[in-house]
Amino acid sequence: MLVATLVVTAWACALRPRGEGIVSVAFLTPAVPSPVATAGASPTPIATPVPISSLDQVFAPLELGPVPHPQELRILVATGDVIPARYVDVTIRRRGDDFLYPVEAVKEVTAAADVTVVNLEAPLMASCPYHESGYVFCGRPGVVAALQAMGVDVATLENNHIGDYGPQGVAETVAHLQAAGIDWADRRTMAIKEVRGLTFGFLAFNGVGEYFDRQAIAQRIGEADGQVDVLVVAFHWGAEYVRLPQAAPGIAPDDPREIAHLAVEAGADLVLGNHPHWVQAVEIYKGKLIVYSHGNFIFDQMWSLETRIGVIGRYTFYGPHLVRVEFLPYIIEDYARPRLLGGHEAHAVLAEMEAASRQLAALGASSDSSSGP
Repeated sequence: MLVATLVVTAWACALRPRGEGIVSVAFLTPAVPSPVATAGASPTPIATPVPISSLDQVFAPLELGPVPHPQELRILVATGDVIPARYVDVTIRRRGDDFLYPVEAVKEVTAAADVTVVNLEAPLMASCPYHESGYVFCGRPGVVAALQAMGVDVATLENNHIGDYGPQGVAETVAHLQAAGIDWADRRTMAIKEVRGLTFGFLAFNGVGEYFDRQAIAQRIGEADGQVDVLVVAFHWGAEYVRLPQAAPGIAPDDPREIAHLAVEAGADLVLGNHPHWVQAVEIYKGKLIVYSHGNFIFDQMWSLETRIGVIGRYTFYGPHLVRVEFLPYIIEDYARPRLLGGHEAHAVLAEMEAASRQLAALGASSDSSSGP
C-alpha cells in the first residue's frame, strides 16, 4: 500500500503543464549478427522479435531493434472510451461546431497506425439534442470527421450507451460510419481489416447492464479465430473508478478476469477493455495480452485526475505475434480534448499502471496457489 500511495502522490504532483513528448514502453530482443557482412564492416544487428509473454517485456523501456523483414511489422492502435456526448458536444457547439477540436492534439499519433480501433459509446444522430447533463447520451454525425482525422478503421459498438436512443439510433450510427468508410464490430458482426496480407479481426461484447453469455462468447470467438490471422476482442465490463478489474454487482456482474481468460482460451490474440473510466492493470495470460481499461479518451469527466488520464495503446505485431507494447499517456483538457503527456508526467502514469499490473499478477498467483493442484 505504501508503494501504491507513493506512486499516486508522484502522479498527482507530476501533472503540471509541460511539453508534449511521448514516452515509449517497449521490448528489445537480443541482437544477433547478420549472416552476411561486408568485409571490414561491422555486421548489422538483426533480431527476430520475440512475442510478448511477461510484464517485464511489456514495461521494459527499450526500443525494438532492426528485424529481418520490416514489412512484417504492423501497428494497431486502440484508445479509451470515445463518448461525444454531454459536455463534449457542448464544447464542440460552443466552438462553432468544430468537430476536429477534440482530436487535434492526438490525431497524428492515432492516424499513423496501420489499424486504429475505438470504442464508440454514444449513438451519432442528426437529431441529437443539446444536453449538458444526464445519462442518456448521443453525439452528432459530424463526429465521424474527427474519427476520420484520427485514422479510425474500426468502431466497436458494444457498450451500455450505444442503445440510448434505441435500435433507430444504432442504425443511424452504423449508416454514418459506413458512409465515412469506418467499419464496425459487435457481438455478431466481425470487422476484418487486411494489412499487407495479414488479417485483423475485431469482435466486441458488452457486460454492463447485462450478463455476458459465456457460451456464446466462446463459440463466436472460436468461429472467428479460424477466419483471421489476429483476433482482437473488445469488452465493456467491470466496476468503475477502480485500478484493478473487478465485478460491479447489479451493474457489471461478471468478473472481467474470468471473461478475459475465457476469451483467450477460445482464441483471442489481444483483449481490449473499456468502461471503468480509469486506466487499469494489464495482464499476460497464456501468452496473450489483456488490457483491462485504457481509461477515458474523449469524454467530459473533468471532476477528477483519474478520469482525465488515459493511455493510447500502440501494439506492434511481427506477423501474427505481438512483439511490442507502448502506452502513450494523455490528459483530457477542456471537457473534450486529450493532450499527450511527456517526461515525469508520463512516467508517473506508467508507473501507476505497472504497479497495478504487478499487484494483479500477485493476486492471481496467490489465488492459483490457494486453489491447489
